[in-house]
Amino acid sequence: MANTPQAKKRIRRNEKRAEINGNRLGRIRTFVKKVEAALAGGDKAAAAEALKAAQPELQRGVARGVLHKNTAARKFARLTKRVSAL
Repeated sequence: MANTPQAKKRIRRNEKRAEINGNRLGRIRTFVKKVEAALAGGDKAAAAEALKAAQPELQRGVARGVLHKNTAARKFARLTKRVSAL
């Protein structure tokens, strides 16, 4: 168990950051799922619109440090490829 004030503070801080980062990842997943739902429905216009909304969210995740830039690029590229194949 942490027994220095600094270690105790780091534990509190880490719990807060974990919650915030979890919420950010959840938000990103929601936007990606909207694209996938539109793809499953076969609606190219809705999928393209959802993709335009998901791209800034992925980039924001990179900027905030919850996603690696290559992970976000890979997800966006794969979604783009699927939307254009409709």
